[in-house]
Amino acid sequence: MIFDEKDYKYMFSALQEAENALELNEVPIGAVIVHSGKIIGKGFNQTESLKDPTAHAEMIAITAAANNLGNWRLNECDIYVTLEPCVMCTGALLNARIRTIYFAEFDPKYGACGSLYNIAEEGKVNHTIKLYSGIYSQESQELLRKFFYKIRNENYN
Repeated sequence: MIFDEKDYKYMFSALQEAENALELNEVPIGAVIVHSGKIIGKGFNQTESLKDPTAHAEMIAITAAANNLGNWRLNECDIYVTLEPCVMCTGALLNARIRTIYFAEFDPKYGACGSLYNIAEEGKVNHTIKLYSGIYSQESQELLRKFFYKIRNENYN
């Protein structure tokens, strides 16, 4: 699928957030939330740093965006995230009424937007989210590969 130039721009920003996570030895996942052509929330995984299992990139970006707008309803917002959201994050995105999720790479172990589940589009709750995948997929994969290679080598040395 060919995406609009703006979609690449926003996903590139999410990749930069993922690189921030990588620098802190966190799983390199980044997210940005866009409203009216402007990034209003961003985040990267900080579960280890904050000792918080809910400190996923999407959750941090949602909080930042809601604070920016002064409203928990993000129904005119789109999120760009470097890995398919998990069940927790997809649930939060549904509750926030996010309009669209763009993600780089599918997550076959935890994904809730097409891999294991498709909570975002299944229509069992009062909101559905449009899904698009594949923007900067290889770049996202490379960051994850780099992280897990480092972790594995540290554990074996």
